[in-house]
Amino acid sequence: MNFVEIIEKKKQGLALDKNEIGFFIKGYTKEEIPDYQVSALLMAIVLKGMNAQETADLTGAMLHSGDVIDLSSIKGIKVDKHSTGGVGDKTSLALLPMVAACGCKCAKMSGRGLGFSGGTLDKLESITGFNVYLKQEDFIKQVNDIGLAIIGQTEKLVPADKKLYALRDVTGTVDCLPLIASSIMSKKLAAGSDTILLDVKYGEGAFMATKEKAAELAKVMIAIGQAHHKNTKAVLSSMHQPLGRAIGNALEVQEAIMTLKGQGPKDFLDLLIHSGAIMLQQALITKDIKTGEAMLYEVINNGEALSKLKLMVEYQGGDVSQIDNPSLLPQAKYVTAVKGIKGYLANIDVLKIAHLVNDLGGGRKTKEDIINPAVGVVLNFKVGDFINNEDLCYIHHDNPLTKSQLADFRAAFETKDQEVEKEPLVHDLI
Repeated sequence: MNFVEIIEKKKQGLALDKNEIGFFIKGYTKEEIPDYQVSALLMAIVLKGMNAQETADLTGAMLHSGDVIDLSSIKGIKVDKHSTGGVGDKTSLALLPMVAACGCKCAKMSGRGLGFSGGTLDKLESITGFNVYLKQEDFIKQVNDIGLAIIGQTEKLVPADKKLYALRDVTGTVDCLPLIASSIMSKKLAAGSDTILLDVKYGEGAFMATKEKAAELAKVMIAIGQAHHKNTKAVLSSMHQPLGRAIGNALEVQEAIMTLKGQGPKDFLDLLIHSGAIMLQQALITKDIKTGEAMLYEVINNGEALSKLKLMVEYQGGDVSQIDNPSLLPQAKYVTAVKGIKGYLANIDVLKIAHLVNDLGGGRKTKEDIINPAVGVVLNFKVGDFINNEDLCYIHHDNPLTKSQLADFRAAFETKDQEVEKEPLVHDLI
């Protein structure tokens, strides 16, 4: 097969068949096709698009470029969730213990953060001793024993995606729905679960800028999941402001713990209850959303969700005392308040806050960077709240702040004299 002919075919806007897509992915993964030719094909895909069948075939080829995890020895329906990422997104830390406490089997593989936020693994490693690198047999045994495990992705999982994403990042071909969707879904499908819930975020702090774009991406990913015989659904949620109040790895772990103790922020809890109820339906544990919501509130109120988190931490070598007493988690040397003025909070510049936390050491600029788990920000107010000359937030930091840094944090908050409408967090189920 001639790769130049494949480039030419897509350049003309014609659909590639399964064999051509398979040749492309196999050849590039084995380094038989050079970067410059693959770059040309990627740009043709950006300009001409891919239909639903092409996108499903691309996902399938990427999926089988490496290991596909076999979870068939885990009893029951295996559920998974994926967020397209956002500032303060610690959802997995609380949601999976909640649904596991309701009877779901959660065998989740997660990644690390790169850029302005830590990943799920980074947050979990804020807990002293927590091991994210279990052997596959131990991973499966843990899920069978307690219904829950979160581990790191194996290096052999979807190697084609690692190569393609690195190339897309430097060739201006990241922003393309078929490429985004196949990247996400190939990893989710390779992880082996029976159902997938996608949390597709939109807004200033998300990859998709608008609700319409998020819905479009969600529909493409759902079609891929259905083509691969997976029960796939999506919720659309706003990232016009950080999720919850904590931004920073240990701070987010603490917020997840407090939420499982019934003391979490309302917006975060709303997302957990809404998402969890859908996952319980997907797992055939409940028939309707209201029943699922009631079960989830119950496992928070009776402590079963928190107990499930503690069990996971214990099984994976973490310090359970830090779950009982979150103040034992890593703590920054300094906590500095950002003073507010009188008025209604109209806007929080999500990206500014995220990048400022990154500069404190809370995120990575390169894969080799070491994250400081203790640093971050805790918000005292959300958009629509009234502020009466109170502290807007608290900055947790290990090095003294400059006047410029303090000014930048203050500039991330906009207030108005008139009342501001509060936007709902969760918008649609697709």
